[in-house]
Amino acid sequence: MKRGKIYKKLTKNLDRTVSYSLKDGVKKAKELSYSKFVGSLEIHVDLKLPKDKDPKSLKGGVSLPHATSTKDVKVAVFCTPEKEDEAKKAGAYLVGMEAIMKDVKDGKIEFDVAIASPDMMGVVGKIGRILGPKGLMPNPKAGTVTPDVAKAVTEAKAGKIEYRLDKTNIIHCPIGKASFDQEKLMDNFKTLMGAVVKAKPAAAKGQYLRSVTLASTMGPGIKVNTQKVLD
Repeated sequence: MKRGKIYKKLTKNLDRTVSYSLKDGVKKAKELSYSKFVGSLEIHVDLKLPKDKDPKSLKGGVSLPHATSTKDVKVAVFCTPEKEDEAKKAGAYLVGMEAIMKDVKDGKIEFDVAIASPDMMGVVGKIGRILGPKGLMPNPKAGTVTPDVAKAVTEAKAGKIEYRLDKTNIIHCPIGKASFDQEKLMDNFKTLMGAVVKAKPAAAKGQYLRSVTLASTMGPGIKVNTQKVLD
């Protein structure tokens, strides 16, 4: 990959063999953030899973102590008429079923998170091929399929994020803006990693965390010591 002059200058003395403590890793990633806009700080977690384990089966949702974005999260709720009022009061942007499904089928997707009550999943499944690739398909493991739609809406708007493995067994997830102070980024890191470690499959023996890397938007990857990842 061709790198620009600023990138080369910033990384000239970066030793990529070093694994930093969480505190030093966050500090270094922030120092090497150079985008003209306020970029994000992302975590990339490489996991070791049994060969017969489908990577896509490891996913979940976690409420971070500090919201990763200042933008208003637009939530769509697929539910029966009986639950529409509670979803609206919690701050849902779109509520119902038929109208939302029609918009999705027409390519009009104006929401960031989709939540569904369990009894609606049979219907929502019909647009799964559209929502799935966009990461918007409601999922019980992520807490977006639940009878308590109001609570799910509140959590989503407060900054709950979903994590999932890609086909190479790596999780890519933002933990905040690079402009956040160090303590907030460390809090979010520990909360997310705590959820990932807790989700370790029983069949995964021995080393689980292959590597953990922090990187700002456009910035280089900074390795974090996996032995002290939650210290």
